[in-house]
Amino acid sequence: MSEGLLVAKDRVITVRYAIRGADGTEVESNREGEPFVSLHGHGSLLPAIETALDGKASGERLNLTLTPDQAFGEHRSDFTQRISKKYLPNPNRLKPGEQTTLQTREGPRTVTVIKVGGKVVDIDLNHPLAGQTLEFDIELVSVREATAEELAHGHAHGPGGHHH
Repeated sequence: MSEGLLVAKDRVITVRYAIRGADGTEVESNREGEPFVSLHGHGSLLPAIETALDGKASGERLNLTLTPDQAFGEHRSDFTQRISKKYLPNPNRLKPGEQTTLQTREGPRTVTVIKVGGKVVDIDLNHPLAGQTLEFDIELVSVREATAEELAHGHAHGPGGHHH
C-alpha cells in the first residue's frame, strides 16, 4: 500500500461505512464485515460520496447527509413491473414485502416483491432506500494505486486478483 496517497480517479479505495435513516436507525453497515473496495471514479459509489471522498487520505472519516436526489432517488409509486417467475431465484418461496435480486443488463438489482402469482411476480423496482434522506458515516481505510488489470477491467479486484 502506498503511504500518503490521496483519493483520486483511478485509485483503489477501501472504506467501512454505516448508513442511518432520518430517525437515526442504522439501515446498512459493513463495519463488522468485509470493507468495500472500489476503483474510484468508476460509478461504484454514489456520485455525492465520490465527490466528498476526492482528495481525502487514509484514516479520514466523513459524515454526509444525502437527500433522496443525492442518494437513491425519489420513491416512484409507478415504478413496478410484472415479470415471469423464471427470472427470480427461488420464486416459489417469495412473499410480499421480501427483497430479492433480479439480474438485469446493467447487473444485479435489488427489488421488493409486491405480489406473487402462479407464473408471475409483481415487483417494486425502486431502490429499498429510495425516497429517504440518509446519513452516511464513512471511514477511508486505505488508498492505493490501481493495477493495470484493474484499470483495464474498470473495477477493483480483491485479494488474490479478480474472480470473474
